[in-house]
Amino acid sequence: MLTAIEQLVEQMRDVGMPVSMTEGVDAVRSLRHVDLLDRTDVKHALAATLVKDAQHLRTFDMLFELFFAGRSTGTATDPTPADADATGAAGNAPRRLHLGSRLDGLDDDALRDLLLQALAADDELGLAPLVVELVDRHARIQPGQPVAGTFHVFRTFRAADPEQLRRTLAELPASERDGPAADLRSRLRAEEADRKVERLRQAIEAEVRKRLVADRGAAAVARTLRQSLPEDVDFLTASSKEVAELTTILAPLPAQLAASLHRKRRHGRQGRIDFRGTARKSMSTGGVPVEPAFRRPHPPKPELFVLADISGSVATFARFTLQLTTAMRTQFRAVRCFVFVDGMDEVTDVMQEADDVVDLAKRIDAAGSGVYLDGRSDYGNALTTFARRWGAQVNSRGIVLVLGDARSNYRFPAADRLAATARRASRVYWLNPEPRAAWGDGDSVMHEYAPHCDGVFECRNVRQLKEFVAQLD
Repeated sequence: MLTAIEQLVEQMRDVGMPVSMTEGVDAVRSLRHVDLLDRTDVKHALAATLVKDAQHLRTFDMLFELFFAGRSTGTATDPTPADADATGAAGNAPRRLHLGSRLDGLDDDALRDLLLQALAADDELGLAPLVVELVDRHARIQPGQPVAGTFHVFRTFRAADPEQLRRTLAELPASERDGPAADLRSRLRAEEADRKVERLRQAIEAEVRKRLVADRGAAAVARTLRQSLPEDVDFLTASSKEVAELTTILAPLPAQLAASLHRKRRHGRQGRIDFRGTARKSMSTGGVPVEPAFRRPHPPKPELFVLADISGSVATFARFTLQLTTAMRTQFRAVRCFVFVDGMDEVTDVMQEADDVVDLAKRIDAAGSGVYLDGRSDYGNALTTFARRWGAQVNSRGIVLVLGDARSNYRFPAADRLAATARRASRVYWLNPEPRAAWGDGDSVMHEYAPHCDGVFECRNVRQLKEFVAQLD
């Protein structure tokens, strides 16, 4: 048990979940107060002591299942199959399927019929041996081969024909197909069918995971099956579901970063010396001004110019960053937002009116902002347009923030236009959502722009974006 907890904590740290040594000790101590035979109680105790962010629970669940696979999933008071059948015969439990000890004599169609019966009756005891047989037949797990758990699960689940199972389970009996509530019953039945088929997928995944852990060890499986934390999801490859999770994560982030910036500005600089305050302090040291007092500093706020590439390859990254910087506008004298593809347009008003990232994207797309000719990335023309139309408005208190992958379709980069803007601005930063190893490769002209920036940063996920914003001043 202690070894499993140590490995669990190690893997949580590897994926970026913050777990201190003290929290690891607390996790072990918490097990004194739960039934160690009840895996659910153990899981809840460990989650309560190790997980500090609700967004991390899904990753914790997966890691827990890896390191505690094969341990009992029920309490010592769980009924045995014989008890369950006896109880069912008394009418206090669902009818259980009576399966023989051998299923290898059945063909796939007969096995699917039994699966359908088990799912329809919510028969967990009957489902378990059927899942084992499915994995035996279709997962084709080879001892010692590289771990590929996701593919094994997909292959086995597909063999069960989930769509046919879902259609059969969702079909209403003939007696319920008519009447005023028929549509409602149909929807409820379909939702219940989805739940049962998902339960089958989870059971297959658990069985595959258990076999992989037995063959290769939990740590090896964890490295291949574990999911990234939401803040580590790559902007360029995020699915629609992951984009929704990122939106949830970003909601409290502006206020947190704004507070951090405010504290750093107030405490990172000393104001002018306060003679009266120094004299009062010197009274405690016999009139000797040992510790001078300073007036509270009021540093000037800079003006932020954000130039965001919204072409298809980096649109998600740009919209999230625009949303974040605009939400922090109280920490700047002004925040002005510009978007570009092969042209440049200001969208400051649109940013202030948009409710969220989705609404922002719709407004920008509807207006056709950032497009000049063919709608293919042209950093050279975009930077030239900015320098010509708005460059004179950038001054020594301005920070220019460029968001983009610097891939300009082999067009002229016009790096001198960025250099001209940099000479007028206080600082120029460039955030690139591509891996640093890809900069300068192919049509990337990042190497042309980097010498004219005060800093160039790889910014592939929310974690890196947060780290960059925290250092602005």
